[in-house]
Amino acid sequence: MAMSFDPFSELDRIAGDLLTFRPGPKFMPVDLYRDGDQYVLSADLPGIDPGSVDVDVDGQLLTIRAKRTGAAHEGVKWLAQERSNGDYLRQFSLGDGVDSEKISASYDNGVLSVIIPVSERAKPRKIEVKAAQTADEQKTLTV
Repeated sequence: MAMSFDPFSELDRIAGDLLTFRPGPKFMPVDLYRDGDQYVLSADLPGIDPGSVDVDVDGQLLTIRAKRTGAAHEGVKWLAQERSNGDYLRQFSLGDGVDSEKISASYDNGVLSVIIPVSERAKPRKIEVKAAQTADEQKTLTV
């Protein structure tokens, strides 16, 4: 298979790799939004073995871990090897307004979806205002 070689694109990629190099887990991009009574977190994890994905909650901390292992190709001459392998990690502080007992996750087509329900006490609700019926029920404020 022939590949075109653009030296400027290759230099840009190498410089980007060097400038963003961080030892340890790699960054996973996510989208997070609220949809009614739940938060939806979508994390891009293409090429990850679903068995390596770990989602856990410890108190108010949601942690997502995953691992991508490279294919073992011994004795080959690499023409391009741009897909990064290794560990991925993201952590999120949940706060008090979520129901951490009912968090669910699924992995489909390289995207991890985590559904985080809003707790009952954090959902918006209407407070009924009652009108006083008698003079005794009416309160007066003196300053």
